[in-house]
Amino acid sequence: MGNIKNKLILFTAVLMLSFLAGYSCSTYKVTVGGKTMYGMNYDSWFSQPRIWFETNGYGAVFTGANYQGGNDLTPQSGMNEHGLSFGTLATPTPDKVKSFVNKKPIQSRSKYLKDILHSCKNVEEVKAFIEEYDHSTLSNDVFIYTDKSGKYLIVEPYELIPGNDNKYVLANFCPSTITDFSSIKQQRYVDGAAFLKDKIDTSLAFCTALSDSMHVCRKKIGDGTLLTSIWDLSNGIVHLYFYHDYKHMVQFNLKDELSKGNHSYVIASLFPANIEYQKFLDFQTPLNNNTIDWFLRICLTLFIFSFFYFLISYFQNRKTEFVNYKLLLSSLSLCLAYYMFVLATEMGIFYYPSPYKNYKFGLIDIASYLPFLLILLIVPLLIINRKVIKLNAWRIFSRFLFTANSIAYLILIALFFYWGFYNILNQQ
Repeated sequence: MGNIKNKLILFTAVLMLSFLAGYSCSTYKVTVGGKTMYGMNYDSWFSQPRIWFETNGYGAVFTGANYQGGNDLTPQSGMNEHGLSFGTLATPTPDKVKSFVNKKPIQSRSKYLKDILHSCKNVEEVKAFIEEYDHSTLSNDVFIYTDKSGKYLIVEPYELIPGNDNKYVLANFCPSTITDFSSIKQQRYVDGAAFLKDKIDTSLAFCTALSDSMHVCRKKIGDGTLLTSIWDLSNGIVHLYFYHDYKHMVQFNLKDELSKGNHSYVIASLFPANIEYQKFLDFQTPLNNNTIDWFLRICLTLFIFSFFYFLISYFQNRKTEFVNYKLLLSSLSLCLAYYMFVLATEMGIFYYPSPYKNYKFGLIDIASYLPFLLILLIVPLLIINRKVIKLNAWRIFSRFLFTANSIAYLILIALFFYWGFYNILNQQ
């Protein structure tokens, strides 16, 4: 757990730049007859979600799985004793020019989010609290606050949008940028909006079915919705479903839990064994395997060095036998160096169908074909590598570097097979 925690801290900043592939959260609120229910599907690859209770200020319960910027577990959703809840959705947020002069800086994301629930009773107080801060620093996130009256507040980096509809659905987009909500293509949002189109209820059965309709379960590994929480804001009760299994539920009464003082639970330990969750835990990636992580770091260093070395050697030794292959090795090293960086930062590559397609076409999409290029080149490269060594065609270090690259290629190809990068016929 310690190693994974350190990795999460290390990669958080970079991961937040590539969140769209992995964070496909969805949320909703429904209000009927003075009762409000708030639901959140937390879709994430963090493997150890917790639920914890804090008694300082207004007592509150939080759930989360990510250490964002330090050693303090950051809440992803929560509810306080006054029936005020919140949820976080990673979202592409527009850059705007807006003055936050004389506003307080947010020193700690975790403390800021918890302080809101510890000091506010309703969304009006939340709005007043947030207006004191430069909340533009929490970019690439949209927050929704809902109180037991049914009022809600959407918090974007540059906008605060209040509302009082009796039903509301939100996924990974900024409402302020949407002029036609029917044009939204995110399936979890479409499914939730369709579910609520002609009906509304606040029963647990109804909300569970609604959460189920919006959950994510990807075919490749079975990953997707890590945690579903349904918050009864009127009665202070939280219902948890773990890893998109809607047959088993754990319930907490906030008042009863707060009477026990500050404490927490590892959510996975509260539920029976889950085959898909275990498959997810067993699937090894740079995020949860130190050996793989360090191997990719070594490859990154090797390929960067090889790019410069073989490029310079190509121009310095134009008459050397097989010299054109140095130009090939230099070009391939540059491409693979970039791909090693991508593999360390774009976690969706491991879980989404191959070749990977980003939410917006770019260089990553092109780089995702490199495993196929490498497997086409590996046999010719090994043959040339053997000839170079046998004929002493290059200097000793050049031969050594070529061989080191060939070994790295072979290990990478094995990893690509393990990660399913070549399995393009049996994926959704």
